[in-house]
Amino acid sequence: MLAPGPKRMDMEAVAEDFVRARLNAEALLDFPGTIPTTLNTAYAYQDRAIALWPDNVAGWKVGRIGPPWLERVGEDRLVGPIFRRGIRLAPPEAVIEFPVFEWGFAAVEAEFVFRLAADAEPDKTLWTPQEAAEQVSTVHIGIETAGSPLGTIRELGPTVVVSDFGNNSGLLLGPAIADWRRRPPEALICETFIEGKPVGRGAAASLPGGPLAAMAFALGRCARRGLPMKSGYVIATGAVTGTHAIRVGQSARVRFEGIGEILCRAVAAAKTTRT
Repeated sequence: MLAPGPKRMDMEAVAEDFVRARLNAEALLDFPGTIPTTLNTAYAYQDRAIALWPDNVAGWKVGRIGPPWLERVGEDRLVGPIFRRGIRLAPPEAVIEFPVFEWGFAAVEAEFVFRLAADAEPDKTLWTPQEAAEQVSTVHIGIETAGSPLGTIRELGPTVVVSDFGNNSGLLLGPAIADWRRRPPEALICETFIEGKPVGRGAAASLPGGPLAAMAFALGRCARRGLPMKSGYVIATGAVTGTHAIRVGQSARVRFEGIGEILCRAVAAAKTTRT
């Protein structure tokens, strides 16, 4: 583990500490600086960490912000980057291994994932769900592998979550849903199991406004940051059955009713070489 150091306001140092901990597969005992008080500051931390990370952004995850944090930060959702090498294809019946930070935070989240058909308008910062739907080429079943070297990331609040890549550690991308436009959110139902035991069940309708509202938020939020969406990006729209903690060696399964399932197993993260 990395020992807690003195609190620092230096954005560069905070981003470097998070990136170094992720690359070295080491845990952080505390937030490595002064916790941002606003989402805009937190996204500035995230921007710097993205610039330091040795991979390209290939999509974005969307997370919820609920009470009491909602009243403090003024937004009900957040975004974090999904990197190209963090996307793992999950074909039927295959058990996909994914890395987790020992002594950090690790969880699985059942998701409905959109893939963009074309580049989004770079100056368009407000989107409706209907406009977002026009940007979609395919919809997939998926699992976000939430993770951070900081074990207390969720307890410390959304500005900390945003600072460390939105608490994202990868995406397991399953098959496409052939007739998604004809399925209402209430009919997109999934259930999550860990070690064979059910831990959560829900429908896409449990996301406020549905998955397309989450995508509309992501399109606008990223455009306001000067990071408009690109053709082929994937958008994980939010945890449908909840955020389910998982440990090294444990297996998870998400069953998407009438569509398929994704099987996975958590393994210890290994040191990553900068390339």
